[in-house]
Amino acid sequence: MIAQPRRAGLVVLLFVAAGAASSAQNLRAAVDRHVAANQRAIVSELVDLIAIPNTASDTENIRRNAQLLRDMLRRRNFTTELLETDANPLVWGELRVPGAKRTLLVWAHYDGQPVDLRAWRQANPYTAVLRSGRLEEGGREISSVRSIGKFDPNWRLYGRSAADDKAPIVALLAAIDALKAAGMAPSSNVRVVFDGEVGSASLTAAFPRFRDKLTADVMVLLEGPAHPSGRPTIAFGVRGLLAIDLTVYGPKVGVSGGNYGNWVPNPALRLARLLTSMKDDEGKVLINGFYDGVSPLTPEEQAMLDAVPDEPATLMKVLGIAAPERQDLSLQQALQLPALNIRGLASGVIGGDATVVIPDRATAFLDVRLVKETPAKAMVEKILAHIAAQGYHVVHSEPDDATRSQYAHLAKVVVRGGAGDAWRTPPLAPEAQLVTAAVTRTFGEAPVLIRTMGQRISTAQFIEAMGAPAIVLPTVNFDNNQAAENENLRLGHLFTGILTIAAVLTM
Repeated sequence: MIAQPRRAGLVVLLFVAAGAASSAQNLRAAVDRHVAANQRAIVSELVDLIAIPNTASDTENIRRNAQLLRDMLRRRNFTTELLETDANPLVWGELRVPGAKRTLLVWAHYDGQPVDLRAWRQANPYTAVLRSGRLEEGGREISSVRSIGKFDPNWRLYGRSAADDKAPIVALLAAIDALKAAGMAPSSNVRVVFDGEVGSASLTAAFPRFRDKLTADVMVLLEGPAHPSGRPTIAFGVRGLLAIDLTVYGPKVGVSGGNYGNWVPNPALRLARLLTSMKDDEGKVLINGFYDGVSPLTPEEQAMLDAVPDEPATLMKVLGIAAPERQDLSLQQALQLPALNIRGLASGVIGGDATVVIPDRATAFLDVRLVKETPAKAMVEKILAHIAAQGYHVVHSEPDDATRSQYAHLAKVVVRGGAGDAWRTPPLAPEAQLVTAAVTRTFGEAPVLIRTMGQRISTAQFIEAMGAPAIVLPTVNFDNNQAAENENLRLGHLFTGILTIAAVLTM
């Protein structure tokens, strides 16, 4: 009597699973058809968006970007408006769906890094250039991008913000178009917020004022590169960033090394010793409490890290290194820990213009990559305590003569703006599992799951205020030259990204 209901339950489960698989296959076929038939329109829309300069400080052009994005949303029947903030406007939109299971908030940013025209291999970084492959590998320029109907997936579009972060915006809107063309609809109400100053506090500051527009059950962030394997990628957290300028002082002005060598202290040497006190030869940071709060991974989390198909030998060859700094860690394990990086050093003059002086100062530009367990404020206090423990008097502005006379070891520490905490959603959270299952069904294989990615997305305070889980959906190529010259987008990643986003919209 008991066996029969069990058999009936198994039949129901198999039927539901088969139905879900069939639905995913139908979704993939419909999106693939739409993308194949509309590649010219999709790429042209991206070219139009790239054409507007988008440096965050260029307020006139930033507003032109915002207005174009608002119009793009309106064409998809979104209710939309510009939300004014103390910084650049947020572009907000909402597409309500009858019978929606939940509300998604989709975030992306429309500003981009400044450009150094001398470093770009094209006349204007805002006039997109299509190439047959990577520039570094001899990719040739292909003219008449707007007249091409079908694009080779390995072709690349070069331009500022082609990958970071305008391509994901266009992919989102193309996914909406594909669903509508197929007579399908998202399973969630879709809210979008396009941020005009990534890393700024404007989004968080705007939340109390626009709470009714910015709340959701799940936040999806369209940002960052997919895994180099090319497989769909889902990330559940990001590192934070703490930027610090550390200056050690010598004489008030540079003095002759011949006249004063062995007597006037050299700040460059003192800075070098201070920096080496922070990290040992094996790459472990020696600052007291630097790793506090970071717990050992659970077996499930370790299995997730082990499943990421990194190829360390290949990566080391590409990067031109013989061994990693921390040889006891895989790349994924390294990303779970805070990191201390020296991003620049300055003291005196080098090269043909070098002088024979003891310099007046030496400065190190540091960045600390944070994880969820190591908040920025506490990390600053630990770094300051370490510097003081090495015998330095710490100031936060240029020292006056009285201070110079009083302290033999003097260091200035300036914490730069843009410091942001890390955040992470538990990979086993129901919402995380829902996204993972949707992408797996659609592609017929498990995506690459990243517990913590190195990409910096300074939205931790906003996510905390919103009170909903957040998940990153990286869709662009890993070798996109993000933030650097010759930024580029592999078009195959754009087209696959449309399908990835469609899978999440219909989960």
